[in-house]
Amino acid sequence: MNWQLQIADRARKTLARLPANDRDRVMAALDAMLSDPFGGDIVRLKEQPTAWRRRVGSYRIFFDVYLGRRIVEVVAIARRTSTTY
Repeated sequence: MNWQLQIADRARKTLARLPANDRDRVMAALDAMLSDPFGGDIVRLKEQPTAWRRRVGSYRIFFDVYLGRRIVEVVAIARRTSTTY
């Protein structure tokens, strides 16, 4: 059973501004999250019980997972720097 993917406006705008090759890699990761949001290089974040981070090259996808409703909500996409988190 697939998951529902919701992308926040902030993440959608960041995705539109990415270089083409990076955008393709992030889009492929988002597509993979539809079938398994817990696959790939992910880490649960400490601040919130539903918050996760997925690493895609030098970019990070920050998302929340709601198990009961099978929803993955992408809240941000950020380039990894020394101040990302």
